[in-house]
Amino acid sequence: MKSYEMLYVLDNSVADEAKDALVQKFEGIVTSMGGELLSTDKWGSKKLPYAIRYKNDGFFVLMKFNSEPAVVEELDRIAGLSDEVLRRMIVKA
Repeated sequence: MKSYEMLYVLDNSVADEAKDALVQKFEGIVTSMGGELLSTDKWGSKKLPYAIRYKNDGFFVLMKFNSEPAVVEELDRIAGLSDEVLRRMIVKA
């Protein structure tokens, strides 16, 4: 297994319960596919350097995990389908 980091930006106008549900959803994908979740840091609301979908603020979350490459592909696919996710980036740590 390799170490990865996923940084994603959620729409800040979404309710706090929905943000927590999305964080748990992404954590659940990692653990259900045999990955190991190391940490999840909620950085909170921050101003975006440029507007994304006419939004100026975003809720940043950094998730660190160990997994196989198939988990990364699934995370990227699911995050791309979620309307609440403004941007995402997954890199090897």
